[in-house]
Amino acid sequence: MKSYPSKLINSVAMFDLPLFPLDTVLFPGMPLTLHIFEERYKQMINLCIDKRQPFGVVLIASGVAQHGTLAEPYMIGCTAQITQVQPLSQGQMQIVAIGVERFQILSFSNDQPYLVGKVEMLPLQQDEPTVVERNGDLLKVWVDRYLDILQRAGQVQFDTRQLPRDTMSLAYLASYMLQVASSQKQKLLAADRATTMLKELRALYRREVALLEALLSPPEQIENQGPFSVN
Repeated sequence: MKSYPSKLINSVAMFDLPLFPLDTVLFPGMPLTLHIFEERYKQMINLCIDKRQPFGVVLIASGVAQHGTLAEPYMIGCTAQITQVQPLSQGQMQIVAIGVERFQILSFSNDQPYLVGKVEMLPLQQDEPTVVERNGDLLKVWVDRYLDILQRAGQVQFDTRQLPRDTMSLAYLASYMLQVASSQKQKLLAADRATTMLKELRALYRREVALLEALLSPPEQIENQGPFSVN
């Protein structure tokens, strides 16, 4: 598998970006592995490889990821920089990409067999660093509990000491790991402020921890506990 160095994303306010509608949400700093087999996406990925430029990953709002008419995506996605390519037979390939930055689609172009969007970068609005850090600390408590439950259930093996210390890196990793619907992850990606994302993410983790603890508790213990709240 060949590795490819990253290239800085165009700093122009608006630019054209090849789009890959998928049934998944990509977050900055998180990995994505794709098997490229459709002709239109082989063309798109080869262009990105040749020009060492990113493509955009967008969650499908309606339609399907493969074959047929191009799917309609949500308007906020994440750029993906290709880091590794493994050529396969018949021009197919396996690629690894890393999420880089959020973007917002302003309009679409239909002059290619794949979707192209006129986009602009969408950085999170700034909050007070101490407020962001405090919300990150509160989130980490629930991420630790969530991973501990999954490890006790034998579903994951993860050393929580390896969780990122940087608040937003933790938030994006936590969003990536959380086993919830893609529509809920899209809401996290689309949050306008760091504190908004952190609070919504913490609420999701609190809910999932409560549900997992209830599922893994012995029946007699659940009966004695009565109704629980995730608030």
